[in-house]
Amino acid sequence: MKVYSWNVNGIRAVLKKGDFMRFITQHHPDILCLQETKASREQVEVNMPEYEEYWNSAEKKGYSGTAIFTKISPDDVILGIPPEITKKYPLTDSYGDTTREGRVTTLEFPDFFVSSVYTPNAKDDLSRIPMRQAWDPAYLEFMDTLQQRKPVLFCGDLNVAHTPDDLARPKENEDKKGFTQEERNGIDAVLKAGFLNSFRLFTEGNGNYTWWSHFGHARERNIGWRIDYIMASEALVPIIKNARIHAEVMGSDHCPVSIELIGDL
Repeated sequence: MKVYSWNVNGIRAVLKKGDFMRFITQHHPDILCLQETKASREQVEVNMPEYEEYWNSAEKKGYSGTAIFTKISPDDVILGIPPEITKKYPLTDSYGDTTREGRVTTLEFPDFFVSSVYTPNAKDDLSRIPMRQAWDPAYLEFMDTLQQRKPVLFCGDLNVAHTPDDLARPKENEDKKGFTQEERNGIDAVLKAGFLNSFRLFTEGNGNYTWWSHFGHARERNIGWRIDYIMASEALVPIIKNARIHAEVMGSDHCPVSIELIGDL
């Protein structure tokens, strides 16, 4: 079974360019987690009858949003982070209310949960670091709560490079957005909670990225960042066959990431 995650940076744009359906045809994901859909379901025409679609769109038009496309019907659908968790954290700031931006879509299957997440960006001036220090533990509490019931895969754009091996130019970007200690501490907490960085189970070292700037031919030169992850509960590790980055897939400034699990849903 193949689980993919892709920040499409606007699903209407990637569909119009033809890259989305080309990707589906070539990769055949069983479960596809999307981020930055920037659209509501009724704004998008996707001809994929083999998939069920679950969308969580932002109230603000053309902004944020997550979705999950799946070939297998889920037992339950959870949109957002439950209010019993969000009420504990200051998740609204001058930029907006992150609980109304469609940032989390979660499906429950018989043997595990799958969650698609689009983590708020810290901003160039780091003005959203306080939000990150609320969002990261709030979402992790949600995932850990689910993990008490059954194993969890959470996928998405976490907007942080965890270690110097996760970006091409760590020294130049130290203490800049996406590579501050506060943001990196968020990934430390994820690992401490018993989740594993699936890609690092199979691949070590630098040079493997999932996002590239539009400037300076960064993608052609592979001057990138690995900020898209599939995190897995430790209980799932024995059935993870591989974890990959698909840098050849075009259409967005991010590329898809995937894991393959032994067996079927």
